[in-house]
Amino acid sequence: QVQLVESGGGLVQPGESLRLSCAASVSILRFNPMGWYRQAPGKERELVATIRTVGQTNYADSVKGRFTISRDNDKNTVLLQMNSLKAEDTTVYYCKGLSITTDGYVSEYWGQGTQITVAT
Repeated sequence: QVQLVESGGGLVQPGESLRLSCAASVSILRFNPMGWYRQAPGKERELVATIRTVGQTNYADSVKGRFTISRDNDKNTVLLQMNSLKAEDTTVYYCKGLSITTDGYVSEYWGQGTQITVAT
């Protein structure tokens, strides 16, 4: 069974940094891409950043230049380094892995989420 477990959330002040980690129970090479999403109460879940197996990354405009996504295939882990955090970054962050089989079967896997709170 595939499991994605996020860690690294917490409470920080504006301008500070956090690093989120998403550990997979299987090889992350089966997911393309892997990514981080966030969802505020009453709002739709939105993309934060994704990374493909070949390393290509994609970021939401709101986090470009501040957040960096990376992957460690040996450790089956995807990281999100978040710098210069703002109050508007406060919400729950989710890790996602997308798997597409050779016959086109699509599976999405989500972690349980980790809370980020940016406040003075």
